[in-house]
Amino acid sequence: MHTIYISVGSNIEPRRHVQSALVEMRACFSAVQQSSLYESQAVGFDGDNFINLVVRAQTDKSIEAVVDCLHEIEARHGRDRQGPKFSSRTLDLDLLLYDDIVCREHGIHVPREEILYNAFVLYPLAEIAPDLKHPTEQQTMGQLWQQFDKGKQKIWKVE
Repeated sequence: MHTIYISVGSNIEPRRHVQSALVEMRACFSAVQQSSLYESQAVGFDGDNFINLVVRAQTDKSIEAVVDCLHEIEARHGRDRQGPKFSSRTLDLDLLLYDDIVCREHGIHVPREEILYNAFVLYPLAEIAPDLKHPTEQQTMGQLWQQFDKGKQKIWKVE
């Protein structure tokens, strides 16, 4: 079994899409756990705030099969992959980590660079896996969050 971490985000009917995506991920993967929910401002464009969280799960699927499963869930939620990179979306599911594998092939990038640059990824990841070492940085997620410039992006926990 492989341990995976997935970033989940939405700013179009976010509560509905996030809850539905969690149900679908529980059908795809095992031992699904989630961080708290966080709200953050849109990054890279003007738009409504996002709801974000990170999911940890177990899977026997290959890295490619995991990414395909995430893309299928996004598609069922009306995700338009042809739109601009920085835009509002019903659902954004990104594979952040797959064990400690480093992969830059076939359009798959793990660990995702966003871990180091976006509070909406790092904060919930540090919550759910504070002692997990980043595969290339060799620091824990908790350490990376402690060092993160928290004035750069606004993020807060929500109920």
